[in-house]
Amino acid sequence: MTAELVTFGETMIRLSPPEGERIETARSLEFRTAGAESNVAVAASRLGCSAAWLSKLPDSPLGRRVTTELRTHGVEPYVRWDDDARQGAYYIEQGRAPRPTNVIYDRADAAVTTARPDELAVDIVEDAAAFYTSGITPALSETLRETTGRLLQTATEAGTTTAFDLNYRSKLWSPSDARDACESLFPKVDILVAAERDIRTVLELDGDAPTLASELAGDFDFETVVVTRGEDGALARHGGTVYEQPVFETDTVDAIGTGDAFVGAFLSRLIAGESVQTALAYGAATAALKRTVHGDLAVVTPDEVERVLRGGDAGIDR
Repeated sequence: MTAELVTFGETMIRLSPPEGERIETARSLEFRTAGAESNVAVAASRLGCSAAWLSKLPDSPLGRRVTTELRTHGVEPYVRWDDDARQGAYYIEQGRAPRPTNVIYDRADAAVTTARPDELAVDIVEDAAAFYTSGITPALSETLRETTGRLLQTATEAGTTTAFDLNYRSKLWSPSDARDACESLFPKVDILVAAERDIRTVLELDGDAPTLASELAGDFDFETVVVTRGEDGALARHGGTVYEQPVFETDTVDAIGTGDAFVGAFLSRLIAGESVQTALAYGAATAALKRTVHGDLAVVTPDEVERVLRGGDAGIDR
């Protein structure tokens, strides 16, 4: 099967105590799967885009849990199985002011950290309309830095559109390490997505969001630059024009995965031939819906997204 969108990265087991409880005293943990690149694939798939996820997993119940969940949402996993590897995980303790939400990673030496191009189904990247990965992936190991670059190069040579989310994680590497690694990948990237705060922290650029987008497009010759701005919405620079999109009002239940939902929806619409402005609107609507459900995944439907875009209310659907 040829997938329209292929993503590459790690998917972890997500473990979280009940709301209002601390990890150190909890007697139970909620069990889910989560990872930026697979989150993007799920969001795109839920909106009708055929999506595949490329990675490496342990041949274990935990690894199989990942692939089973992704297939539930229509994403086809292309996995290299490893009998001797471990499954990455993260713990999340949801906070309420003044206590922040805390994420604890347990992903060192996970199977994906040793993934090499010759172990992966590279042909699906060559056949896809778009290939996506994020700055999280090269942060995980030196091997993955090289593999990420090789896959982006493979996509570029095949004429596959490449998309990259800066996705800076301070618990994985320093701003300077992230800048060096990501800037080395930028020549192979067509679409850059980055949070405004990450552009300032990692790339050390200043100015308002339109200025940042224009400077990035000029410096690195990106076809499209998308800058996300939290409550201030998002904007995209494409073809010399800047398009802006406000957020949609939402009642937040779980904010984790919001950015991935935005990116998955945005890419799905571009792949479908829609305009950048339309893609931004779908991204914002999908992100708003994601915030209303627990877990990292955007468990949404096209009808729900369309309803948000039309300004429909959130009453009882009888």
